[in-house]
Amino acid sequence: MTVHTSKDPLHGVTLEMQVNALVARYGWEQLSKLININCFKNEPSVKSSLKFLRRTPWARAEVEALYLDSLNGDVEITPAEPAFDPWANHRAKG
Repeated sequence: MTVHTSKDPLHGVTLEMQVNALVARYGWEQLSKLININCFKNEPSVKSSLKFLRRTPWARAEVEALYLDSLNGDVEITPAEPAFDPWANHRAKG
């Protein structure tokens, strides 16, 4: 008996599994910054995201690409810039 092996890294990985993995790794807020899609920004849920992604090929391609990049460790998350602090220079002097 021969075992079929696929060269496709997404073989056997459902879209729901991808979204859940990305949310677990990045959270909704960071995910919405990495992929600019409203379903990740406004009241995000796996169910609503899946509904949108299944109907929108370009968005699904973005999610699949991010998922593959995250498996390879290619996605760098830059920390958010600190909020402007008008007293920062004054504190540094004193």
